[in-house]
Amino acid sequence: MLDIAEELNRWFEEGRDFAVATVVAVSGSAPRGPGAALAVDGDGTAIGSVSGGCVEGAVYDLCVQALQDGRTVRERFGYDDEDAFAVGLTCGGVIEVLVTPVRADAPVFRAGVSAAHRGQPTALARVARGPVELLGRALLVHPDGSYEGSLDGRPELARTAAAEARAMLDTGRTGTVEIAEDGSRCPGGVTLFVESRVPPPRMIVFGAVDFATALVRAGKFLGYHVTVCDARPVFATRARFVEADELVVDWPHRYLRRTATDGRTVLCVLTHDAKFDVPLLETALRLPVAFVGAMGSRRTHEDRNRRLREVGLTNRELARLHSPIGLDLGARTPEETALSIAAEIVAARRGGTGVPLTGSGTPIHHDVGGRDTGEHHSRTAA
Repeated sequence: MLDIAEELNRWFEEGRDFAVATVVAVSGSAPRGPGAALAVDGDGTAIGSVSGGCVEGAVYDLCVQALQDGRTVRERFGYDDEDAFAVGLTCGGVIEVLVTPVRADAPVFRAGVSAAHRGQPTALARVARGPVELLGRALLVHPDGSYEGSLDGRPELARTAAAEARAMLDTGRTGTVEIAEDGSRCPGGVTLFVESRVPPPRMIVFGAVDFATALVRAGKFLGYHVTVCDARPVFATRARFVEADELVVDWPHRYLRRTATDGRTVLCVLTHDAKFDVPLLETALRLPVAFVGAMGSRRTHEDRNRRLREVGLTNRELARLHSPIGLDLGARTPEETALSIAAEIVAARRGGTGVPLTGSGTPIHHDVGGRDTGEHHSRTAA
């Protein structure tokens, strides 16, 4: 639902009732992951997507029905081997969709959509499986652990649900969690689907070189908040880096020590100059960030590793370094090099191998780092 917060925020402001279908579980190959949403208002206008086209018509009809009868349902869609033309995912995967009617004055949903639209960290926890009276009920959970909403007068269940949602919000995860109806953390009668929205992850590009210009564009395309840092003011200029969110003129290691990073942050070192690289990587490889990569030839890489060992980095810390940065695409131009770097970042984030899918037999979609695909059940109304 938060996947289409901008459009839904406008619908709330216009007083429109609607029904929203949200992907809450995925198995196998599927076009979109948990959190993808399709909404339909009372006039039949649709926004968003749950499958990229495979089952949109059937999900649209479920939304229309939910608007009419006010019932929340959970449906399963998968490929039908007996009838390939039946409603299903021709890619062979399985998705489960939670369809919920939402009134324009629904306070929890409205507040959640508004917070996501404004870019504020927020988590929306909905009951995706459980007693009929709880299905679709929602809590809006804030970073400090406070929450809005209730679960049918069950305060212990609500407190546990809020705590679990806050833990997922801390790391920006979207997925499911199971708790017992009495509020204990034992897997049991209630499945929560938690959508988290946090500010965009950071990409910090060190070295205002030609390759950096192209990498900034690639980083923005992937949804990163991109910072370019270089100690040389003649190179770190707005004229050269129009698309960067932030330009910093400072020694790279000094800036990295004072700026905020987290487990989603990507650090790309393009300077390939030891006086910049060594103190910078000495700091970077000891931070709990998602990715640290450095540009340079294999000779540069060996020399840099030797220097980093001399300043005290361990083999375990050095193993975190992606160097030379990028996948082997045969890249030559700055744009091709940026593509190879971006591809390695995606592979590291998603657990990909980087090998061609043709003939590889590897999964097309990987489940890595917090996207819980949940359990899978028959296609019936919840």
